[in-house]
Amino acid sequence: MRALPIRVDAVLVQALIAAALSFAHLHDLALAAGQDGWKAWAYPVSVDLLMVAAWRRLRSGEAKAAGWCWFLVALAASLGANVATAGLLDLDDVPAWLRILVAGWPAVAFLGGTLLAHGAPNPTKAPATASEPPSTAAVPEPTAAEVEPSSTATELPAASPASAPSSPSPVPPALVAMARRVADEHRARTGTPIDTSTLRARLGVPMPLAEAIAAQLT
Repeated sequence: MRALPIRVDAVLVQALIAAALSFAHLHDLALAAGQDGWKAWAYPVSVDLLMVAAWRRLRSGEAKAAGWCWFLVALAASLGANVATAGLLDLDDVPAWLRILVAGWPAVAFLGGTLLAHGAPNPTKAPATASEPPSTAAVPEPTAAEVEPSSTATELPAASPASAPSSPSPVPPALVAMARRVADEHRARTGTPIDTSTLRARLGVPMPLAEAIAAQLT
């Protein structure tokens, strides 16, 4: 069995490198701000999860303002950690305001994640109430052209304008059966036999063909 070739996606590799570096910078900043042990590792996970949740909200197309708001908050936290650990901040003497921001981040991330995960859904159409009467619109019956398009096209030769046929054209059995059902339904509804004009209108066929069908129904 031949092994499948492995393709390396440069964009994916770049994304993994950026995520690893940002993860490490967030951990180092949380550790310098007094969050030691497992807490220092939980901060980068919290930032990345908030960014993913905001990005999913943007992709869904719902409440884009909230999605952009929390995406920028998570991006600022990640970018701020990258800049702060680049030598611009003394990690051995972290200022008090930064310690306050790091300590308050879990509450901010929880609020953002909750709002993104449990946002208001799109309003759906209200179901029809029981008091509304059902639709009584009659469904039109299919015409003969829709039921037997191939039979009428192949078995009925085109009439010549110069001369009329001496004998009626053969009628397909399926068309006769359909005409018989239409005639029976007309008799049951009106109590009278169906006439040729009504039969032609119901079947959607030319008058000569309707007369030939009516002759076979008698």
